[in-house]
Amino acid sequence: QPSSFRAVLREITFHLGYEATKTDIEVKEVPLSVPIPRKKKGSNGKGEVELDHVDVVGSKITSRTSLIPILRSGLGMVDPMLQLLPDAGVHHIGMYRRDGIPVQYYNRLPRKCESDVSYVLDPVMATGSTILSVVGMLKKWGVPKIHVLSVIASRPGLAKLVKSHPDVSVTVGTVDDELAEDGTVLPGLGDAGDRLFGTPLMVDGEDEMLLHPSKRRKMSDA
Repeated sequence: QPSSFRAVLREITFHLGYEATKTDIEVKEVPLSVPIPRKKKGSNGKGEVELDHVDVVGSKITSRTSLIPILRSGLGMVDPMLQLLPDAGVHHIGMYRRDGIPVQYYNRLPRKCESDVSYVLDPVMATGSTILSVVGMLKKWGVPKIHVLSVIASRPGLAKLVKSHPDVSVTVGTVDDELAEDGTVLPGLGDAGDRLFGTPLMVDGEDEMLLHPSKRRKMSDA
């Protein structure tokens, strides 16, 4: 069920994000005053509670962060990451594959980069080609730090990313060894976007047709 898939993806993403943000985020010390209840004896002989305060030092995030969900499946990872980084910007990038080659169809990166760290969100890293393309866009955009989060990565795809971009941090839940001939991870978790939104599986090429109104009409008449 999509609801179960969304719940599990949310929980796993929260734990991945907790680990990922430990190394990328800069903080500064801020003074805090913590109320401490203290009992004292009242004039009527009964105990009364008054608040005392203790001065302590806390931490505040100073890094400017952004989340880069790869459409569609990356949308399921946004909310748990916003729980960890509530002030992060969210910039969507839409990708689909044509004959195994990643093609961009949507990009909402701001014209000017004002982020110190970008977290790329994609539940499944298969061949690695899509994430490689997105990482290239982000480097051209000018963000100093990039961190990729995936629930499952194929060993070949992960190796390709690390070799091509050794300066990019990666956090994954688990690694599967095999890739099918069509580039899907084995055993993987299927099409994360379809499982997330409960949509039927599309054959190769139909996703591209949905981008063009003329082709949409032809598909609806079929």
